[in-house]
Amino acid sequence: MKTMKTDHKNFLKLIVNKKMLRTFLMGFSSGLPLLLTLSLLQAWLQNENVDIKDIGLFALVQLPYSWKFLWSPIVDRFNFFFLGRRKSWLIISQVGLIFSIVGLAFSNPPSSLLITSFFALLIAFFSATQDIVIDAYRREDLQDNELGMGSSLYMYGYRIAMLVASGGGLILSDKLSFTPTYLIMASLFVPLLFFSFLVPETKGEKEPETIKKAIIEPFYDYFKKKESIMILLFIFFYKFGDTMASTMTMPFYLETGFSKTEIGTIVKIFGFWATMGGAAIGGVLMLKLGINLSLWIFGLLQAISTAGFSFLAYTGYNLSILSCVITFENLSSGMGTAAFLAFMASITNKKFTATQYALLTSFMSIPRSFASSTTGYLVSYLGWINFFVFCTIIAIPGLLLLFKVAPIKKIKPL
Repeated sequence: MKTMKTDHKNFLKLIVNKKMLRTFLMGFSSGLPLLLTLSLLQAWLQNENVDIKDIGLFALVQLPYSWKFLWSPIVDRFNFFFLGRRKSWLIISQVGLIFSIVGLAFSNPPSSLLITSFFALLIAFFSATQDIVIDAYRREDLQDNELGMGSSLYMYGYRIAMLVASGGGLILSDKLSFTPTYLIMASLFVPLLFFSFLVPETKGEKEPETIKKAIIEPFYDYFKKKESIMILLFIFFYKFGDTMASTMTMPFYLETGFSKTEIGTIVKIFGFWATMGGAAIGGVLMLKLGINLSLWIFGLLQAISTAGFSFLAYTGYNLSILSCVITFENLSSGMGTAAFLAFMASITNKKFTATQYALLTSFMSIPRSFASSTTGYLVSYLGWINFFVFCTIIAIPGLLLLFKVAPIKKIKPL
């Protein structure tokens, strides 16, 4: 009986503490900018009758997420304002986000797509820089046995922020317009900036003495592993299909006949609870099953959820089916991403947290920028049903690579 009470107490301690609150709020800060340059911007462009091929090409503004490992050694090396290495860069990136979101708000897509794309690219750059810092902070702040639940709570914050940006943003844009909507989104970073001043600096390893050491040692430490290339391939493919499909969901919903309010409301109601449930289930299952087995189960669910969009494309306008598809997609994607983040954090060396984690997450984001930029052309050629079938099939290589990076015989709980 005492053992059960002790286990229950330890489990609550693992979930309810200051570290997990910090992780949650940083997840929110990390998730908020992403859809401002994806689904919400797509809705704005679609509203202004921008060609679907050009909308697809706007995925290229996500390039900073794929190349952030190039400047991550600078984030690892330098410390500004005597606030600490992680805090100073967190504040710099959030100030940059506020100004770039305001700039995008006052851009005019119909008259100048170039200016719109510039500010969207700037948002992605500061967002990617913020991600470098937050990923490093989370890895240094949490113990190994806290990574699963920490990644789950990070996803809580991340997905809630995505919900605010997409669901809330769409509803606001229907009632107001896109300019005030983006200004409201920029204002949300003000309390997050205040929070960043209050968080304690992590007690991680001392920063590298030279920029040369900051660049060379993290990469050498990672690539000396026998399975390093296989892991990068797995990271590239694991969410490939899911990412490609999600890039074009907004134009798909609108073309199918759903209004922005309908999309925003259903995402807000069904997507919200599915996200909360997925993050909670994912975190608890990782505590019980371990990260590896969770990757297998959640990866399969992700592929099935992508196939659900094909069914919606086949049936056409149907609010009930839309609700089911969004619910399942949010549930499975939240669970899969939580396990994915925990896996990447578990294989990084705490001595080189920012750079190694940035390398891994850069590979994760490549499909969102390069591959997703072709989605407009794929939709034009294949049609919506075949496009989502294609996205489902392309998830298979990531699942097959699990045999190498997370073999069944090595599966064990945390």
